[in-house]
Amino acid sequence: MFRSLTSQLAQAGGANQADAKKSIAPSLRGDIYNTIDQARSWLAGGAGSLGQAGDGVAYKTILATVQKHFPDTKLGLELVGSAENEAAVIVGGVTNMILEMSKWEGMAGGMAARTWADGLVEAHARIGDAKRKDQIARGIAKGVNQNTDVTLLTQEFAAKIQIISCLKTVSTRIFGSGSPEARQGEALWSAKLL
Repeated sequence: MFRSLTSQLAQAGGANQADAKKSIAPSLRGDIYNTIDQARSWLAGGAGSLGQAGDGVAYKTILATVQKHFPDTKLGLELVGSAENEAAVIVGGVTNMILEMSKWEGMAGGMAARTWADGLVEAHARIGDAKRKDQIARGIAKGVNQNTDVTLLTQEFAAKIQIISCLKTVSTRIFGSGSPEARQGEALWSAKLL
């Protein structure tokens, strides 16, 4: 009886361990940088891009890459065609990919976070239409601040500080220092440090 109970417990424990990732996905680093480039162009839109946020179609290639690593990332039908909501899902997905990499390679995750934060700010600055620029700004803030899974963040202290400082400055750089969005992003990410 005792032997049966211990074997059942061992099997149950083994099933949970099998579900947990044991190493970084080999394609994650390359996928992150490719997706950053695609998302930057997609967010900015305009001439020479393959589409733009809110067109209801162009997000699919970026989302497919995110779904390779996070299959549960989805964009509901009610969100398709909304620049803000499409941007929020994509930005959150790419940020999650970066945080996942940081679990395995802390400083590489920090460098990717810096590249991503700079890319988001640059893409936002390149948008000409004021209405679309505001929608994308709100989508970026929502993606970074609300759609990001912070449980993926590294426990390595130096890398954690670097990633948090990069992500909490995104709203400040887009909305301006002292804006409600910047204060919210600052407070949210500062709380993650604890």
